[in-house]
Amino acid sequence: MTALPTFAVPEDFTVDPDKLAAVRARLEAAGTTFCFATYVDIHGVPKAKATPLHAFEKMALGSELFTVGAMEGMGLVGPHEDECAAVPDLDTLTPCPWDPRLAYFFGDLYYHGAPYPNDSRVILKRQIERAAKLGLKFNLGMEPEFYVLFVDPATGARRILQRDRYTGTCPAYDVHLTVGALDFLEPMSRYMDELGWGLYSCDQEGGHGQFEFDCHYSDALTQCDRFIFLRLMAKQVAEKIGATATFVPKPFANDFRSGNHFNMSLASIETGENLFAPEPDGNPLSARHGSAFSKLAYHFAAGILRHAPAISAVTSPTYNSYQGLIAQGDMPDISWAPVMMAWGQNNRSAMLRFPPNRYCVENRTPDIASNPYLAAAVQLAAGLEGIEQELDPGAPLNANCYDLTRAQLREHGVGLLPRTLLHALEAFESDPLIETAFGAEFRDIYFRQKMREWDEGFYQINEAHLRHRLTFI
Repeated sequence: MTALPTFAVPEDFTVDPDKLAAVRARLEAAGTTFCFATYVDIHGVPKAKATPLHAFEKMALGSELFTVGAMEGMGLVGPHEDECAAVPDLDTLTPCPWDPRLAYFFGDLYYHGAPYPNDSRVILKRQIERAAKLGLKFNLGMEPEFYVLFVDPATGARRILQRDRYTGTCPAYDVHLTVGALDFLEPMSRYMDELGWGLYSCDQEGGHGQFEFDCHYSDALTQCDRFIFLRLMAKQVAEKIGATATFVPKPFANDFRSGNHFNMSLASIETGENLFAPEPDGNPLSARHGSAFSKLAYHFAAGILRHAPAISAVTSPTYNSYQGLIAQGDMPDISWAPVMMAWGQNNRSAMLRFPPNRYCVENRTPDIASNPYLAAAVQLAAGLEGIEQELDPGAPLNANCYDLTRAQLREHGVGLLPRTLLHALEAFESDPLIETAFGAEFRDIYFRQKMREWDEGFYQINEAHLRHRLTFI
C-alpha cells in the first residue's frame, strides 16, 4: 500500500501489508465499528477521531490530522500552524471491553515528516532509547488509586458507592466495603483480565469510596499506555452504574490522596535479568546503607533524589496535588503520603522506598493526575544520570518522618518535598535535567501551562478560609 500525500508523516511512510491485513481481520472478527488512533495532551488525556472501520487502512498511514495547538500544552499554537498526524502503533490494538464496537490504538504524533517532539509518548520513547544504548530496559509497575462516587447533578452532593460508610479511622482493606462496591469492581476486574494485564488484587483503599487496582509490571511504555486506558475505562464503567470516577489527587480535605506509586527497575536487554537485584558478592553501597539491592539501584535512586523538586512538578502536576503531600492536615490520622526528599528501606513517609519484597525503587510522590509518559521520562532521565555519575543516595531515613523536627531533619541532611506547585515549578524551571528529558521547547510549554494552573488556583478566594479569618481577626 502506498503512503498518503500528507505533509505530516514521512513521504516514504508505509505499513507492512500483511500486518495491516491481520489487524483488519481481528477488527472485523470483533465486530468493530470505530477505531481510535490516540495520543494524549499535556494532562495525559487521550485524544483521537473516531475512524469508521472502512477507513482503517488510511488511518494506519496517518490520514487523521490534528490542530494540536487548539489543546492545552501541546505547542503549535495559532491558526497558521501545520497539523500533526496521529500514527497508530498497530501492535497496541486494544478492544474496548465495555463496548465491542470500539477499538483503541496507542500512537504517536508526526509533524513535518518526523515524530512530534512535544508528544508525551515520543518524549518517553526518547529516554527509553537512551537507556537502550546502555543495554538497559526500563520496567515499571504502577499502583493507581482513585475515588468512585455518586454525584447529585442538581446539588453536587457526593456519596460513596457502598450502602454503609465506615465509621472507624480508616476503611482500608475492609471486606464488607469491598463487596459493597462489586458493581464497579467486578466489571473492571473482568475487563483487565480480558486485556491480559495480570490483575492480582483490587481493594477498598484508605479513602471512603477510594479503590486501588494492582497489575503485573511491564516495560514502561506498555505500562503508561495501560494507565491511560485504565482512566478511560474507569470513567466508562462508573458511568454505566450512574457514578463518576474522579482523578483529582485530593478531592477531600479529611480523606486520603489518590496516589499512583511508580515501582521502577532496570533489566538487561540481553538477558532480561533484573539489574536492581543484589550482586552475588554484594557491593559497597549495600554494605554501607543496609539494603540488599544492586549498586545500579542505589545510583538510580540517587539520581531521582538529586532532582526531586523538579521531578515533583511532573509527578504531582496540579495545584491540588500538594494539598495531598502532607503529614496529616484535616485528616483524623496520618496521611501516609511522602513528605521528605529521602529514601528508606521500608519507609512510606519518605519519597523513595526500597521494598523488602521486590527489587525495584518505589517513588511514592506520583499521583493519579499525572501524565504517566512525562512522569516516567523524567524519572528515567534522572536515574540514568545517577548511574552515569555513580551517585550515592546517602544514608536511608528509616524513622517516621512525620515525627522528626526540622532540626532533626537538618541533622539527617533531609529536606521537605516542595510544599506547593509553585515551589516545584521554580525547581523545574532551573533544573538542567528537564531540558535533557523533555527538550527546551516542551520544558517551556510545560512551565507556562502549569504556571497558569498555579495562578488560577492561588488567586481564587476560598470562602471557608475567608469566613474563618473574618471571624478570627
